[in-house]
Amino acid sequence: MGKRNNQRKNAAAMMLDSDDDNSSVSSTSTMRSDLIVAPGNDEMQVEKDSLLDQALDALFDKRGSTREKALASILEAFNSNLQHEFVEKKFATLLHQCLNCIKKGSSREICLASHVIGLLALTVGCGDNANEMLEESLPVISQAFKSGSESTKTIALLECLAIITFVGGNDPEQTEKSMQVMWQVVHPKLKSNVVAVKPSAAVITTMVFAWSFLLTTVDGWKLNPKDWQESISYLSGLLDKDDRSVRIAAGEALALIFELGSLEKFSSSTKSSDDGSTEDGNKPRDYVHIQGLKVKIINQARDLAAEAGGRSSAKKDLTNQRNMFRDILEYFEDGYSPEISIKIGSDSLQTSTWSQLIQLNFLKHFLGGGFIKHMQENELLQDVLGFTPKKKYLDSESRLSSGEKRMFRSPNSALNKARTQQLNKQRMLSAGKNIGQFAANVGDDA
Repeated sequence: MGKRNNQRKNAAAMMLDSDDDNSSVSSTSTMRSDLIVAPGNDEMQVEKDSLLDQALDALFDKRGSTREKALASILEAFNSNLQHEFVEKKFATLLHQCLNCIKKGSSREICLASHVIGLLALTVGCGDNANEMLEESLPVISQAFKSGSESTKTIALLECLAIITFVGGNDPEQTEKSMQVMWQVVHPKLKSNVVAVKPSAAVITTMVFAWSFLLTTVDGWKLNPKDWQESISYLSGLLDKDDRSVRIAAGEALALIFELGSLEKFSSSTKSSDDGSTEDGNKPRDYVHIQGLKVKIINQARDLAAEAGGRSSAKKDLTNQRNMFRDILEYFEDGYSPEISIKIGSDSLQTSTWSQLIQLNFLKHFLGGGFIKHMQENELLQDVLGFTPKKKYLDSESRLSSGEKRMFRSPNSALNKARTQQLNKQRMLSAGKNIGQFAANVGDDA
């Protein structure tokens, strides 16, 4: 396995969303410190809160252009900093006004409001408020899907629904309900007199990524088989589409289903038989069907991993596809998941499963330029991705006095001794992780 690590790291890393290519660069944003405080910080925070209050008030304006500007201002503030104090005071008001924007706003207003709601959920974190967000937002988002088919609006709503469900879903039933809503966007249940609207490749790609993102949080065996029996066939069909982003999204979803061990749950042949045959009697037929699906998908992945470029093929897109499907093929055939490591400031974030990679890709795409800041300060995302940043200070290290440098940098300092003790404690816990509460916590994170 060790020989393959570098190849898998390079291939998987190329699929990290390109919206923010500065993830490997140290962030210039700074963090609060109990030890070092820059002058004027309180005044700056008061000014920022005042601007947010003004933007929130502007969401009550009748003019759509005014609301759009206000949403853009709120979006920038939430992306650049975690607005915990503001959210504690104005959570309900901000949520309800954003939902009103989705109900009556233009496509651009809906896109902005959807993104603000997602950032609000990531700021609030898990708990009653996040669950309230999901329960109040789902009906509004579901209706918005039906009120128009513009791609940019639909994509923003899909991403919003994925984030608020990821944070606020308290049980598998809530998560599965959101997954069903997503699925129906591209695979609707139509009445006989309704003509289907063909979704764009971008909408299909976003739906599959968002759906897979939520699937990482659910035990596949807890899903209702009647609702997902055709999923595996649909995803396999997407591998034959012309659009490379659609193929890659479908390939990652299939790899995740394999990783969860839930191929049987998603295949159509797991329907209970109506001919009176027993479960044991169905076993050979199910086994043949599932093995046939596996062979078909593996052959599709092999073809896509070696696809030759045509005249109109974008070289970067083709390379990304080949590398990703080589990873997928290697996982299907040998069980090796891609392992990657990316820089967050001066720290490294690592993933070693398809589930982690899909979560990282989706969150990185959604946060865009705010990804670094949130990974450094947002405890929810740190817990989700298993990332623990080093302590940073508001002023640069060069401004520390020589005495302060000895205090914090010396191997014999109290800080380093405490860190060593903590690492030793963690190693002891890791050695006994199958015992007691720690084992339960590890199980929850898996």
